[in-house]
Amino acid sequence: MIDDFDAPPALGTVLDEGRGSLPFALVHGESLVAAAAWSLGEAGVVLVDRTTTWETIVATEESLVLHDSLCPMAPPAFLARCLEVSRERGAVVVGVRPVTDTVKVVADGVVGATLDRSGLLSVASPVVLPPAVVAALDGPPGTDLAVLAHELAARFPVLSLEAPPEARRVSSPEEVRLLEALTLG
Repeated sequence: MIDDFDAPPALGTVLDEGRGSLPFALVHGESLVAAAAWSLGEAGVVLVDRTTTWETIVATEESLVLHDSLCPMAPPAFLARCLEVSRERGAVVVGVRPVTDTVKVVADGVVGATLDRSGLLSVASPVVLPPAVVAALDGPPGTDLAVLAHELAARFPVLSLEAPPEARRVSSPEEVRLLEALTLG
């Protein structure tokens, strides 16, 4: 949680577009969207919705926290830490998880060598945009956080922070059940 109550509020949004119906699946009796919104609020972030214009967001001169509804159990303390680091460093901050799957090179339809995954990261949530980055964008950022992180890295300093296991991204109802089991208690 943000301890400095004099710090300006950040704005944030929960991304659910382009994710099918999964954001409305239930985890601990709440939709993934609601759980993600709760985490943002507990992190001290002021939620904005789709009716808020990009011009209004830019005019606030605040940071913007993009939180993926498919990472609903990202702890508020982690979201707040990402915001804090972004403010301290004036950089985009991206929540990431280490890659644990085996990754193979495929060339011309042939499966080849196994990549060393120790240098690979999977984008999770959030992506925090400092005010200068918000002001420099021509319009709202995209909703695919991996693509967005790549695009932003070409223009701005980007830092990654390792997200805790409960902040993992889910891609199926089965993974939602696993996340629920991981976050019991």
